[in-house]
Amino acid sequence: MTESTYLSATRASYDTVAVAYAKFFSDELDTKPLDRAMLAAFAELVRGDDAGPVADLGCGPGRVTAHLHSLGVTSAFGVDLSPEMVAVARGMYPDLRFDEGSMTALDLADGVLGGIVAWYSTVHTPPELLPMVFAEFHRVLAPGGHLLLAFKAGDKIGHLDRAYGHELSLDVYWLSPDRVAELLSGAGLDVEARLVREPDEREKPRQGRQAFLLARKSPAGQAGQAGQEEDLSGTSSTSSSSSTASSSSTASSSR
Repeated sequence: MTESTYLSATRASYDTVAVAYAKFFSDELDTKPLDRAMLAAFAELVRGDDAGPVADLGCGPGRVTAHLHSLGVTSAFGVDLSPEMVAVARGMYPDLRFDEGSMTALDLADGVLGGIVAWYSTVHTPPELLPMVFAEFHRVLAPGGHLLLAFKAGDKIGHLDRAYGHELSLDVYWLSPDRVAELLSGAGLDVEARLVREPDEREKPRQGRQAFLLARKSPAGQAGQAGQEEDLSGTSSTSSSSSTASSSSTASSSR
């Protein structure tokens, strides 16, 4: 699938379901303490006057953007591909900022963001296009900036013909956390922590396990030092990435 094809399908599908989707997920975080814990950890890392703004990419109706504000991340703003989703978000949270845009080509300067949340917003991206998306995340993050990525854990492709009471056409991808961590590392984003949890009652049985990766762009000056150490030791970058991923903390919980 080409970039333009999947983007068009995703935009059209979420334009169709925007209002129903917002109602369905309005209180979703209330029953998910582990999800909230990952957002709280991310918020603690990116709060601060000098941290830079935080983008909720693929923000949908804005519930995660609003939740970040409630955690003290007052610089958080949302970006979504769907104009209808952006309209819903602006209506629900008129005091917050929401923009139309694509994760594949963000209208942001290099290195301006202190953090990025991509809360299930890459699940419709064909895996072969994820390196491009993650490279764009790396471009707009400041050195030392953090990324929180939520996605469906597994190894399969699903297709939706109907959802939230509407006809649509949308592919959904489940990916291994190890594979996603490797792709992030290849884009210069090192995974520092991960959580994999079992599906809750609302998600069973179709959704499966849910994964959350917390990654970071190297602080200024460290990337060159790391490369120098690799040259001196003869260790390959692939080996270094595997070491980073395996040292990340993993938690799994059945709810």
